[in-house]
Amino acid sequence: MSQTTAPAPADPAAPDEALAAQPIGYWSGVVHKAVIGRIRDEMARIDVTQPQWWTLNQVAAGGDAGPSREDVAARLADFADSPDEPGRAVDQLLHRGWLGTGEDGRLRVTESGLEAMARIKELVTALRAEIHEGITDEEWVAALKVLRRMKENLAR
Repeated sequence: MSQTTAPAPADPAAPDEALAAQPIGYWSGVVHKAVIGRIRDEMARIDVTQPQWWTLNQVAAGGDAGPSREDVAARLADFADSPDEPGRAVDQLLHRGWLGTGEDGRLRVTESGLEAMARIKELVTALRAEIHEGITDEEWVAALKVLRRMKENLAR
């Protein structure tokens, strides 16, 4: 059985002993905005968007067979800001030459796309290290388990 603490108003300066009463909606929103904002700002400096990065990864994971546009859209539905975003990312990547299509119409990452992925991965790896600074793997796993459990609680 879990302990229930009476909720308190959001307080960015709440001391550690008062954190149990802080609203998860506020804190998860603040962290989401900060993380996504930073990632997207840094990606913009190398002329790529986060949806393009997601799309490249999904297409690369499809292997030689390659996913269809519809496959990519379905896989990114939970991440995308809108239902149209995955299709736009595919179009942008085709235009850049980072994606290509075979005679079967399925998507594949091109050589220049693979080179771009290597550059973007360097950036993403550095950002992840910055975001995780001072956080042990155990703390990270514990935080994600708590968030996952909250999602499961709300899905019931």
